[in-house]
Amino acid sequence: MAKRAHDVVEEKLTVAAVARQIGVAPATLRTWDRRYGLGPSEHNDGEHRRYCPGDVARLMTMRRLIVAGVSPAEAAEQAKNFKGVIKVKKIVEEFEVREEVVDAIYKALQSFDRAFVEETIAHEIAEYGVEGAWSDVIVPTLFLIGQDWETEQKGIEVEHFFSEILKRTMHNQVVELKKPLNSRPVLLAAVGEELHSLPVYALAAALCARNIQTYVLGARTPLIALSAMVTRCAPPAIFLWAQLPKNAETRYWEDMPSIRPAPRIVVGGPGWDSIECSEVIRAEGLEHACDEIEQALGA
Repeated sequence: MAKRAHDVVEEKLTVAAVARQIGVAPATLRTWDRRYGLGPSEHNDGEHRRYCPGDVARLMTMRRLIVAGVSPAEAAEQAKNFKGVIKVKKIVEEFEVREEVVDAIYKALQSFDRAFVEETIAHEIAEYGVEGAWSDVIVPTLFLIGQDWETEQKGIEVEHFFSEILKRTMHNQVVELKKPLNSRPVLLAAVGEELHSLPVYALAAALCARNIQTYVLGARTPLIALSAMVTRCAPPAIFLWAQLPKNAETRYWEDMPSIRPAPRIVVGGPGWDSIECSEVIRAEGLEHACDEIEQALGA
């Protein structure tokens, strides 16, 4: 039998459960309660502290404002006076420089705030395009995560979390083009045993924004698979990504089947830095790769 409206009891959460949900330490919640009065709205002496949904919403607002650079005292005042949750979009729109966006995303990643990261990246792409968001925000954030690993051997789980968000975001940016510039799709692949394929998906999204159709072969593309696609599809351009030197081998273009007209070969990634690539074009970044591929199409 369905419960009547006045019989429904709001679920109330413990300090530990709320801490996990919003990504802070339980001690932080106790400090916010003691210092700023952001504790459970209903608490009876002798009972364990329990937070209702409204309390959690205020705490989430508090944390996101702090991530955005607002002082804890000011964030607490805004959180207490706001009914509901301040939208991520409103927080992001108030950033004055790109460094603030990078810092906010980096901090949100530490607490695995998926919604904040996703909405912030979506806002950046909407405002500055895939290429602008990639160069000004995403790459600097990845650099900060990489520094954590190099200096403290930590952050692999954060990198995977961010990469998964970005891969899905970039995939969603690739739409069916009604009248693409190219009749034959451009091939994009991470070659050899390369698992770092995120830049390939970012390039596909950036090329889609330029009205260029692509086939993404993704991670760990062997030469045999690349050759089969070249023979079947005769792409006007091919992009080969290698993050690691062990995956950067000249055979990926030297042993490729010959077709006419010959495709423009563009390589990207630090893996290629250790070998001679005079026969192909080495892209210095996402925008450079897009420009070279666009030129190959005669655009």
